[in-house]
Amino acid sequence: MRPNRFHLLLLFSVFVVATCGLIYELVAGTLASYLLGDSVTQFSTIIGVYLFSMGIGSWLSKYFDKNLLSWFIQIEILVGLIGGTSSTLLFFLFEQTESFRLVLYMMVMLTGIFVGLEIPLLMRILENRFEFKELVSKVFTFDYIGALLASVIFPLLLIPHLGIIRTSYFFGLLNIGVALVVLVQFSKEISWFKRLQLQALVSLVLLLAGFVYADRIMSFTESMAYPDKIIYSKTTHYQRIIITKNQRELRLFLNGNLQFSSADEYRYHEALVHPGLATLPYAKNVLVLGGGDGLAVREILKYTSINHITLVDLDKEMTSMFTQNSMLANLNKHSFSNPKVKVINADAFTWAKSHSGQFDFVVVDFPDPSNFSIGKLYSNRFYQEIEKLLSPEGIVVIQSTSPYVAPKSFWCIDKTLQSVGFNTVPYHVYVPSFGEWGYVMGMKKHNYQLPANFPVGLKYVNRESLKQMIYFPADMAKVPTEVNKLNNQVLVHYFEDEWAKYL
Repeated sequence: MRPNRFHLLLLFSVFVVATCGLIYELVAGTLASYLLGDSVTQFSTIIGVYLFSMGIGSWLSKYFDKNLLSWFIQIEILVGLIGGTSSTLLFFLFEQTESFRLVLYMMVMLTGIFVGLEIPLLMRILENRFEFKELVSKVFTFDYIGALLASVIFPLLLIPHLGIIRTSYFFGLLNIGVALVVLVQFSKEISWFKRLQLQALVSLVLLLAGFVYADRIMSFTESMAYPDKIIYSKTTHYQRIIITKNQRELRLFLNGNLQFSSADEYRYHEALVHPGLATLPYAKNVLVLGGGDGLAVREILKYTSINHITLVDLDKEMTSMFTQNSMLANLNKHSFSNPKVKVINADAFTWAKSHSGQFDFVVVDFPDPSNFSIGKLYSNRFYQEIEKLLSPEGIVVIQSTSPYVAPKSFWCIDKTLQSVGFNTVPYHVYVPSFGEWGYVMGMKKHNYQLPANFPVGLKYVNRESLKQMIYFPADMAKVPTEVNKLNNQVLVHYFEDEWAKYL
């Protein structure tokens, strides 16, 4: 092989090594945030462990003195095999082991050590062919370009279009491809040619099979986590959506967390909407933040006086699914197809800051504050934006997790609303699928009075049930908390500490 081709091939190997290594790191962080929650903690610890492990690999490289090309190919095969199968193994072991975090970090460490070995070995292979200054410049240029590419395409292309499991297999195949190309091109310099060739070919077949059957593998691993039949699963830019079905009910899960059961969701959504909206006979304009399933909108449409409903939800896949799928659209009574409803797919925080109109009633139906990206939507800064959007006589209502399981979380939301000037009315309802669940209403001026009338046909909410909902027994009584702010996100910490006892 001519020197230029030799140099280019090995420098391209640096590029692939860097890209694949960062992809495996991102896969581990994403998967951990799906399964364990708190994306900031998961990504922070995994990045730290991965970089530390790369340092170990770099240190170990000094013990490799002979057969450097052979060792590079061997390590490349191992990285491809371990990294390519990592997401499948982690999904499977999540349900099979009580020490999942230990397994997760061991796999991250193993990948990091091998990736950390590769770059020093390549630099030593190339050291006699470049001046030191040029060698370092070229190697790290290709390394950083590979890292940049991985960080850009992972969220924008790979996860939405390939999914997390197929992404792992794809980059495992790239590692094996590099190993095979180097093996063939430098066959005369390879000490263990036949052994490495066999390893690479077997790994190639295994990873290719995983890539082809990734959807079946994902379905199998998820079926172990959900007792009912999975009838829909999709990874979007923002979350993993799972819908299960049995003879009695449909269930929606986002990133593994139950969002509703069709058997009793009416309790949750009636309690979310009617205690506030039934007191506003003049309400014409309503805003829903979150609520991409359309079930809150279904309840709002029971008021014929409402002229316009704006729903802002981040995930277009979610709102499209509950618009176009007949089974799901039947559940929300085709609410998204109603001419009174306008669906906007945008970040609620950004949208609220830029919108200048006012609404008579605002429903805030976000997932629980299990991580910092959601926790910002429960902060005093966000509630200041809500206060600007709310008409002087209007009401905002916020789903506020369980006052029984997570009293600090619940009362933190109440205190945070009060901190921006709202008069608050906390209340709760028993939803069999969730247990005791809480909400907080906020008003600018008037004190809350029980509504005299409710829409016809409600299954749960009426004047008598509402009296019980606003009463808090001693085991859910108010507790002191801090205000949830963007710079402390204390609510996320409360939520993690309280729910960890039950999950």
